[in-house]
Amino acid sequence: MDPIFKIAGLAMTAQSQRLNAVASNLANAESTVSSTGSPYRAKQVVFETLALGAPAVQGVKVSQVIEDASPLKRVFDPKHPAADEQGYLNLPNVNVVDEMVNMISASRSFQTSVELMNTAKQLALKTLSIGQQ
Repeated sequence: MDPIFKIAGLAMTAQSQRLNAVASNLANAESTVSSTGSPYRAKQVVFETLALGAPAVQGVKVSQVIEDASPLKRVFDPKHPAADEQGYLNLPNVNVVDEMVNMISASRSFQTSVELMNTAKQLALKTLSIGQQ
């Protein structure tokens, strides 16, 4: 039972970090300047498998959080204080629709891991109750 709880726990941690990245991307989707002074760049979470002892038992973990290298959005707005000399404003490369899909996927994955843990717990309790009869 222990590997089941480890796998589900690792998956929940990874999906939680993915949800945090999505939340950060959505919060900064319309910002013109990040904390570094340049336009915000979308964050993407990179996963990797993690061996958990036995060769067939693997979990998932976040290996790194990277910035999306896609180009920034350029909008013509010469009245904006952050516009360049040509009147263009650089906006984050966050695609709100993609981020919403990513959020739904991460939420469902997290929920599935919670259900896996609950099912494993119920099976363990039923196994213990069989020994009591």
